[in-house]
Amino acid sequence: MTDATSAAPQKGFLGFVERAGNKLPDPVFLFFYLILILVAVSVLCALLGVSAVHPTQIEADGTAVVIEAASLLSPDNLQRLWVQMPATFTHFHPLGYVLVVMLGAGVAERSGLFASGMRAAVRGAPKALLTPVVALIAMLSNHASDAGYVVLIPLAGILYAAAGRHPIAGIAAAFAGVSGGFSANITPGQLDALLFGITQQAVDNSGLVEGLHVNIAGNWFFITALMIIYLPIIWFVTDRIIEPRLGKWTPSAEQARDFGDEDKPLDAGQRKGIGRAGLAALGVVLLWVLMTFGPGTPLINEEACLPDAMAAGDCSIHANLAPLYQSLVAGFFLLFLFAGWAYGAAAGTINNHRDLVGMMSEAMKDMGYYLVLAFAAAHFVAMFGWSNLGLIGAVHGAGAIESSGLPLPLVLGLIVIFTGFLNLFVGSASAKWALLAPVLVPMLMLVGISPEGATAAYRVGDGATNIITPLMVYFPLILIFAQRWKKDFGLGSLTALMLPYSFWLLLTGIVLTVGWFTLGLDLGPGAPAGYSLPEVAAP
Repeated sequence: MTDATSAAPQKGFLGFVERAGNKLPDPVFLFFYLILILVAVSVLCALLGVSAVHPTQIEADGTAVVIEAASLLSPDNLQRLWVQMPATFTHFHPLGYVLVVMLGAGVAERSGLFASGMRAAVRGAPKALLTPVVALIAMLSNHASDAGYVVLIPLAGILYAAAGRHPIAGIAAAFAGVSGGFSANITPGQLDALLFGITQQAVDNSGLVEGLHVNIAGNWFFITALMIIYLPIIWFVTDRIIEPRLGKWTPSAEQARDFGDEDKPLDAGQRKGIGRAGLAALGVVLLWVLMTFGPGTPLINEEACLPDAMAAGDCSIHANLAPLYQSLVAGFFLLFLFAGWAYGAAAGTINNHRDLVGMMSEAMKDMGYYLVLAFAAAHFVAMFGWSNLGLIGAVHGAGAIESSGLPLPLVLGLIVIFTGFLNLFVGSASAKWALLAPVLVPMLMLVGISPEGATAAYRVGDGATNIITPLMVYFPLILIFAQRWKKDFGLGSLTALMLPYSFWLLLTGIVLTVGWFTLGLDLGPGAPAGYSLPEVAAP
């Protein structure tokens, strides 16, 4: 088997992407260098008197509030950096969101629930529907963290081979679903917890408005629409473009004898475990329904529609359900935890409570790198807010958008393209959003786009180009999966294979984004596409 690292270097644009990306530092050090640059820029902007008029505040005497750039080397900011360092890290919104969800998802993954669920879903698919089933399960597997990459993608190759189809077409379809359709799903999950944590931090640091909360379900409707659109795209590209190009697959004698045992049927314990997991998941859903509509309604804000609120025009179904939206992080934690526990108890992978705690501990060990990255990102985001450069840049950027005369949906389409281009060089979804959110979120709020809308546009561009950049962490692994079936399959082969998917996913994602915001549809429960800042009022 050819080693993934022995592939010949690429030329042209893809070669430039590979060379430029390889020269970038680790995202942790990237944030460290950006902090140094931010400090220098803040000092320079403070000396030059860079400022902007605050869009939502005026002084008591009626004069405008002016936001001035603040030097990060000022005594106040230096004191804030060193004294508040623990709080800056622990109060970083994505940290709590992701760790809570991962405690439960770690059990579901390590008990074998995710892997067995994917095998059961795709193994019995009819040959004519093999591609859409693989693509659908691939997109749903994004809730399963790494399991989609390490279980479903090689399994798809085996299933295609067993069906007499080219196994690399199966690998391509699964890779396009898992990574190209990274944000497409029927429910929010770990990625939503991570991204909306960063979005919330950007809202809080912007200083534009107080008490505005985004929730993990803020893109629920949008990502469901993405999945509905991406499914036929992946199906068409695989069956009509990729597989004809690959030609007829003729297995070697060794391959014909043995496709491995990954495709073996689930045993009785695993089948029983999936059934128990389904009952456990249903139980958690019913518990949340009871807490929303049952006696006492702990997840309903009954005071949101008291007479005073109704008179002020502040009463809405979304205000009533705000506690429900904010509880969804805990809801997904319990859903994954109890479903994984029920599966493991039936399948024999969890024998006692110590096994359960061990799986949760292992999940936290896997989050070690994320903790280091979050420490660096938290300080970059916080210091960006202290310098006032984020809000100043947002105000001037919003002014530039308004003066350009470009329709807002078109602006969002351009943001999708920019994000997709940046993704070729910086692979981490959280790292990119931590870099972009402090400016993009308040800038788009100023021109009438909600924080949820900014997040939706970002995630479309982030997913579509994952599958064509060698800097994506799983790219070499996918290459090795393909080399199992075709020894001389190289880096350029995989990139060229995935380019049609990337093009069509990006194009249809842009069309969906532009159309969605043109129509002004809600992105999720309590998450409108548009946003209006509160009227300017004196303190």
